[in-house]
Amino acid sequence: RSKATVSVLYWIASTPMSKRPSTSGSEPASKVAAADNLSLLKKYTTVVADTADFKLIEQYKPQDATTNPSLLLAAANKPEYKHLIDEAVKYGKENGKTDKEVLDKTATKLAVLFGVEILKLVPNRVSTEVDARLSFDTEKSVEKAREIIKLYEEAGIDRKRILIKLASTWEGIQAGKQLEQEGIHCNLTLLFSFAQAVACAQAKVTLISPFVGRILDWYKAAQPKNDFSGASDPGVMSVTKIYNYYKKFGYNTIVMGASFRNIEEIKQLCGCDYLTIGPSLLEQLVNDKSELKQMLSADAAQDMDIERIPEMEQKDFLWMHNEDQMAVEKLSDGIRKFAEDCGKLDAKLQEILSA
Repeated sequence: RSKATVSVLYWIASTPMSKRPSTSGSEPASKVAAADNLSLLKKYTTVVADTADFKLIEQYKPQDATTNPSLLLAAANKPEYKHLIDEAVKYGKENGKTDKEVLDKTATKLAVLFGVEILKLVPNRVSTEVDARLSFDTEKSVEKAREIIKLYEEAGIDRKRILIKLASTWEGIQAGKQLEQEGIHCNLTLLFSFAQAVACAQAKVTLISPFVGRILDWYKAAQPKNDFSGASDPGVMSVTKIYNYYKKFGYNTIVMGASFRNIEEIKQLCGCDYLTIGPSLLEQLVNDKSELKQMLSADAAQDMDIERIPEMEQKDFLWMHNEDQMAVEKLSDGIRKFAEDCGKLDAKLQEILSA
């Protein structure tokens, strides 16, 4: 089975964070001047396009971006990317000793090839994902990450332009901690609980991806009669809590909200570090002319009464995470779904390898 799939971060931002207007001194709910809401959102948040389609990258002119195994599979099925498949297959056959190794090498090489192509179109970074089936294996996750980085460096790409994407299990977070110490930057995904967020901050990972929409999905199923609109959206509340905690205590880990169900969730998180948004919602934001306000700011967080969580050991993390039923269920479900997507990509590549 493959041990890596590409996850390419296409961050749509009009200018780099360092050159964008500072939110310092802004009120959390300060109004933004009238214009389309995608353009306005970019004044306070780095917007990330959630796609693996090269044409969409060219259309949105992003800084970086993110996809997942299913989007990579969709791209791999398009004839315009056949040359990348062929090159990956050639590499796998030349470097794998067994059928399993050939498939694994092919998938890893394909992930990197897509990443290299993306880096021709974006100025900043791409994120390449470690297979979800390694989510509970710190050692193998680190090993796979090093292999990915080695392939990029052999292609002439500086490791500073790569993010390694890992599931936010305890094992994944510890892999991220070790990799960061080696100068390999990480994006911790499938993040649903405050425990996961705190552990990632303490591990000093580069970026986290809390899943707003999937949190909402769980609560709507569990409590169908409740109103979860606007600021009452539990996914929005989760990311807001994480953002404020990070800013209050000076953690440098970037908060990138992900998995949105509607543009109201996005608007409620205006001011968050980064938001990764699918093409359909990006288009809705372009056409949306309703009022947009900055809802999150680092300065506002400084004045909040927030308790700092002591340094966590594994037992502390597991207990705190286990107390959140939604997070426990959504993390396990997310890993299974990511693993299923990896399996589908494996099947596609095996079909090609056997032809």
